[in-house]
Amino acid sequence: MQWIHKFQLFLFDFDGLLVNTEHLHYQAYVNTCRNRGVNLDWTFLKYCEAAHFESLGVKDALLRQYPQLFENEVSWETVYAEKKQRYLELIQSGKVELMPGVEKLLLALAKEGIKSCVVTNSPKEQVDLVKANLAVLGTISHWLTREDYNEPKPNPDGYLTAIKRYRQPKDNVIGFEDTVKGLKALEQTPAKAVLICPKHHPQMEALFGFSDISHFSSFEEIQNV
Repeated sequence: MQWIHKFQLFLFDFDGLLVNTEHLHYQAYVNTCRNRGVNLDWTFLKYCEAAHFESLGVKDALLRQYPQLFENEVSWETVYAEKKQRYLELIQSGKVELMPGVEKLLLALAKEGIKSCVVTNSPKEQVDLVKANLAVLGTISHWLTREDYNEPKPNPDGYLTAIKRYRQPKDNVIGFEDTVKGLKALEQTPAKAVLICPKHHPQMEALFGFSDISHFSSFEEIQNV
């Protein structure tokens, strides 16, 4: 894994990139809708299409396709708070695992003393629960959760905050994302941007709108960047 020595600061998204939690977010929405008498008939890929392009993609899609979910003055904030609770319950049940190749990469970075930082739109409460279940995440040097910066992805605020705090003047920075909205954030920073997602994912069509983006199906594929 010699390629890691080209960079002195590694930036990572969290959900769907380091940990396989996207299916839990999806299930949490399904459970929330069911509890409210609504059948969310999205496939997982349909959910990803809504969630991975814009920060409010799921909200907008639900408002448009399932207006009955918000009858009787039920707000998005109420629905989202319930979804977060369902998600926490799924995490606590132990249904979370690392994505392929993540453990090997994190251990290599820790062994070589290379700085790393997670920048996630997820709140600290959710992140801490996942970290408690996966010990290798403790090797990551720094963490920025949603409480630590002002504007969510695709705004670059989180990544720019991490770079300002942890980058030394001569450091080369690399950032990894699994969504288009995350790439939009990374592209507005000095970091080398890398997309990690399956080759046939619906968002791959949007990749043509980016310049100088590397793509791999998983961390296991990376031989050089």
